[in-house]
This record gives sequence, structure tokens and C-alpha cells, in this order.
Amino acid sequence: MKKILILALAALMFAACSDSEKQLKKRAAELCQYIPDHELLEKSKDFMTADFYAVLDTMFNQLPEFEAMDHEWLYYFVTGNGGTIADYEVVDVEKTDKTHAVATIKVRQKWEDGSFDENTDVEEHKLYMEKVDGQWLMSDFDGHKQDCIENIANSRMEQARRDAISEYLVKEIGSQYSPGEVCVPVLMIVSTEEKEADNTLVWGDFWVFNYNLVGDTLKTVSGGNHSGCMTLIRANNDSPLQVSAFEQTEDGAGNEASAKRIFGKHYDVYQNMHSNEDVREAVRKEQLKEYVRQHNLNVHYYQDYGWPAVEL
Repeated sequence: MKKILILALAALMFAACSDSEKQLKKRAAELCQYIPDHELLEKSKDFMTADFYAVLDTMFNQLPEFEAMDHEWLYYFVTGNGGTIADYEVVDVEKTDKTHAVATIKVRQKWEDGSFDENTDVEEHKLYMEKVDGQWLMSDFDGHKQDCIENIANSRMEQARRDAISEYLVKEIGSQYSPGEVCVPVLMIVSTEEKEADNTLVWGDFWVFNYNLVGDTLKTVSGGNHSGCMTLIRANNDSPLQVSAFEQTEDGAGNEASAKRIFGKHYDVYQNMHSNEDVREAVRKEQLKEYVRQHNLNVHYYQDYGWPAVEL
């Protein structure tokens, strides 16, 4: 009995020692090496709580990129986009309860040769820790977990809207042109406004292209521009979004007047987007690459009639 009590006391003392400020600082310093910065290391899974890693894995590796890194700041947890390396110093750790603690981290930027970037200030960050199965793990960093959760929700809603718009453009618009083997819409969203639950207005510069697959090249058969404002609705919670109305700009002489009426305060943004061929082709190329990837097509080029092939 005495031996059991001694062993129990020793175990308690060891647990208390392992959770001392010194030990927590040491653990926090270890966890700093797995703070996401431009990328999420796969081995970080062993140093993060399961829910935090799952959120970051979705954020970093599973979300589609609609435009060129709209939310790229979420990927830069520490260094930003400056080409430096973060140097960490754990200055304090506070236990908030038996299984949670917050470490205060100071970060300086240094170059790859080890010298410090004297032009940047020392920044202070918060590393959140949770004790799981006797081991302290990273559970959050500067509140980025909630930032990522919100961005994931917004991204999924954006994807649902794009899916609804793409389906409408293929079925209702693309079918009116000379048919091809595949129909690929191009979406350039000007603005989105939620009128009420499950009722959204989307202004955009929309294009439709029908292609035939010739070798490793998608050759344009037909297509055209259909700019305007779409109304998206959801019949019930279990149904997907769908386009219920589409007010398009007019062709010919009435185009400008109809565009100003439909786009209203968004007209200048629309006009800048619509009139910039370089931007339009860049978006077309990017979205076509995504289509090829999703459908596992052996395609490396696309080509409009009378123009050189463009490499994807």
C-alpha cells in the first residue's frame, strides 16, 4: 500500500513538473516549428488537435481557387509574402485551465543566411495549446481557426453559386450555340448581394464556349458573351441553388444603356472587367485548366478558330 502511494505521488509530481511554465514554454517552442506558413506540413497533424488540423487541411489543400488567391492572407500565418523566415521566441505561457494554455510568441524575420531583417518590427502572436491524451498540442494560432472556418463556409457558398450559374449557362445558353463535345462557361463575378435567405443576386460577365477535343487540344466551335444579373434561389434547405431569372445586357446599340441599367453602381467594375481582354483570357485559361483537371481530360491546349493554340 505504501509503495502504491509513493508511486501515485511520484506520478502526480511528474505531471505537475511536465505542466510547469518551463515545460510548457519548451513545448510551445516545439509547436512553433509547425505553425502553418504558406503551407501546411503533413507532419503537423501529430502536433495539432484533430479539429484544428482538419480545418487547416481543408483551407490549404481542398478549397478551389476561384480567383487568384482572393484570401491569400490566410495562408501567411507569420511571415507574410516577403521571402523571410520566422524566428520564434516564447516569452510567456499561461494555463487557463487543466487542459488549455496560451503561449505568447514573439517573431522576428530573418533571411535565409540567418541574418535578421532590420526593416521589420518584432511581432507578438498567441499560440493556443490543448492537452489531449496527456500531450500538449496546438489548437489555434491568433484566432485563425475561426477565420478559416468562416472562409470555408463562404467558399462553399461561392462554389454552390458558381455551380448553379455554370449549370444554367451550359443548359440554357450553351445549348443555343452550335454544339461541341464539351461546353465550358467562364464566370467573372462583378458583385453578389444576398436579398434574403436563399435569394441572391449575382452580377457578372459570363461567357460560354463549346469545344471539340482534337488530340490534346480543345478547339472552339462556338460561344459568346452573356453579361447581366442572375437571381439564385433555393427551393428548400435540401435542394441546390438554381437560377430563377437572368436579365441580360442587350446586343448592338442598346448594349451600353442596358448594361448601365442592369449593373447600376457596379457598372464601372463591370466595364473595366469586360473591356480588358487580357484579364478575360487569363480567367478563361485558369477556369479551363480547372475544368480539365476536374474531368481528368488529356488536354494541354485550347485554340480559337484562326488563332494560335494556347498552352494550359
